[in-house]
Amino acid sequence: MTGNAILLEYKKEKEFITTAAIKMPFEQPSCRKLIGDLTNILIKYESMNKVPACVINCSGCNGSITLEHKNTGIKKKEKKPENKQSNIGAIANLLSKFSIFQSIDEHNLKDLIPFLKLRKFGPNDLIIKKGDTGKNLFIIVAGRVEVQNEDGISMSVLEKGEVFGEMSLISGNPVAATIKVLSPATVLSIRGEDFLKVLNKSSSLQMYFTRLLTRRLAESNIFMSEELASGMSGQLSEIPPPELFQSLNVNQKTGLLNLFLSRGEAKLSFMDGNLISAEYDAIKGKEAFFEVLKEKKGRFKFIPGLPSDEMKAPVLGYFMGLLIDGLRRIDEESKEKDPPSP
Repeated sequence: MTGNAILLEYKKEKEFITTAAIKMPFEQPSCRKLIGDLTNILIKYESMNKVPACVINCSGCNGSITLEHKNTGIKKKEKKPENKQSNIGAIANLLSKFSIFQSIDEHNLKDLIPFLKLRKFGPNDLIIKKGDTGKNLFIIVAGRVEVQNEDGISMSVLEKGEVFGEMSLISGNPVAATIKVLSPATVLSIRGEDFLKVLNKSSSLQMYFTRLLTRRLAESNIFMSEELASGMSGQLSEIPPPELFQSLNVNQKTGLLNLFLSRGEAKLSFMDGNLISAEYDAIKGKEAFFEVLKEKKGRFKFIPGLPSDEMKAPVLGYFMGLLIDGLRRIDEESKEKDPPSP
């Protein structure tokens, strides 16, 4: 007997999928009750590899069966590549039911799976805390968590299939809220640097997070459309460049953004939220945008409207793709300056 049992939960309903293969002794009649007993044991231990050697008495007759682990003589190293590929395919099939993974093609999804880690938390556990450095993206597999502000007040509840931790990874800022577990939770996590690599490859995943960020910003009311429409100014220490640029993008604003930075004045023009020009420190285009992303101190002022001739300029690229590329560069430069200790 070989196989595994996988527990699936959907809308409070639980169902086990088993891959059991039971080979009966030669010329011996099969017993449905005994097969049922063996299946229940598989569900209990989740895998036949975990079932201890024992004697099972049939619940329907006087028969019994002895379970022992058989050495097939096949080296594990010879079976590993096939099993790993099979497991990845099975996991990919399960993950494809989550909305976040539905936006990734099968090839990229299988590339992503080795980076995922399954973690479990109990009620009242804090998965991340406000002010922490964002290191991981989390996807809820089961359970419920609460999003809390700095005063411990609940702002929203997240359930199966929803994600958190993405804002700090994409913006490069500290975690903006605390995530507290309400009921036993199982989550998948992926390191920020691995997440950005996958995000950089998948335009459909970029679109998913563009929509998610739009919803997050609307819910938090960090950026008010009315303020942007009438002109807005402030300090980068309060609103860092990634968040500032995202606010202009998701609100589809048209205008000139002036920034007064360490190396002089920077000018970025937006048309319907898309970046159409950028200048900073004698650098133009995408490279200027990437340089401004690195700045952490300075002032900014947004002026609505653009001259008619400038409004005809082509966009420099898909905004979320530019932002992710810029953050990836910052991450790589940071590693070069501070290489990990041997």
